[in-house]
Amino acid sequence: MPPSAPATLPRPGNPSGGVQESVIPQSRQLGRIDAVVHLGFVVLMMASLVRYVMRHPPADNIWVLALAAGVCGIYAVVAVLARRRRPWALWMFALVVLWSALVLVAPSFAWCSVAVFFLCRTVLSGWAAHLAGGVIALATSAGLFRLSGGSDIAMLLGPLAVGAMLTLIYDRIEHDAREQRRLLAQLSAAQAKLAASERRAGTIAERERVSREIHDTVTQGLASSLLLLEAATRTWPSTAAKGDVDRASTLLRANLTDTRSLVHELASPGLDTVPLAEALLQAASAYVPDVRVQVTGMARTLPSDVRHALLRVVQSAAANIKLHAAAPHTTVTLGYLPGTVTLDIYDDGDGFDPGGTAPPSKTGGYGLRAMRARVEQLGGVFSVGSTPGEGTIVAAQLPTEDIDA
Repeated sequence: MPPSAPATLPRPGNPSGGVQESVIPQSRQLGRIDAVVHLGFVVLMMASLVRYVMRHPPADNIWVLALAAGVCGIYAVVAVLARRRRPWALWMFALVVLWSALVLVAPSFAWCSVAVFFLCRTVLSGWAAHLAGGVIALATSAGLFRLSGGSDIAMLLGPLAVGAMLTLIYDRIEHDAREQRRLLAQLSAAQAKLAASERRAGTIAERERVSREIHDTVTQGLASSLLLLEAATRTWPSTAAKGDVDRASTLLRANLTDTRSLVHELASPGLDTVPLAEALLQAASAYVPDVRVQVTGMARTLPSDVRHALLRVVQSAAANIKLHAAAPHTTVTLGYLPGTVTLDIYDDGDGFDPGGTAPPSKTGGYGLRAMRARVEQLGGVFSVGSTPGEGTIVAAQLPTEDIDA
């Protein structure tokens, strides 16, 4: 009965080869195969018993019936213990010994050897399983050879060959099961490491995102407010100084709003309700009051992450213009193209050498890097063109999945 071999895939025995600690139920289907094996044992036992009783006088039946009853009882005990994951070796060895005696006395019961073999491999492992299997094969071979009257060599060698094949097959199944468990354990470990790595990467990415948000909102606004207050201090109490103080107050209120937004999931105030061109104008005019916003192409609704990135790029660029450019004029151009949106921020201020910018430090230098990272994170292209004394243009191009307005 080779198909029954995968009925239960046992855990590997101890290194020295001994009693298997427990049985791993693989599935409901494999449990049904176990039931078929046990049912086969019952059917074969009843058939062998009927055959023996019909061929032998009642006086010869008492001891055979007693042995058969003992085999059935111990088989049931071992099957129940195996089902409960408590396959005691002592019971299995008792079953093998008692069944071997039964087969030697009444060779008709040799047909039950297949079920006994599989129960043995379910309960035992290593050298213990091989020893018990060898005893079963030898007893079956001796019983059938005796049944043939000692004249049929096939009855002698057949059970031994079948036993050897079944042992090799079951050993292979056990090996494959162990290998599968080992690979699954390695896969689980690799998945755990990957999950930990993703968590670390996510933490780093979130820190980068928060740093960009703080730079593009709070830091830039505070820097601009500080410049306005310093200018007001130098010209106080002139009308211009009071205007600088008012603008600084406006910026500080906007910073307070941005800070609250950062606390509440870094949401952009009004981003989803105000038209994008108007939102860009508000963001830029907080730093450059005379900024102009132009729109080319047919305006359409953009994904929120793209809108958010465009708003932050304009905020950061406008803050840089306020802090460094001293530009008389600033123009923001928003362009809608098929599948793409473009943003250009141009100023005719002092300009600078893009290749000579200082690396980020505690005193600044995060603006261009943050803008570039924000755009490229969404699959876009970011560029800066500037020459000392000839102004600056900051350009961004982002792919879009257009949303119907």
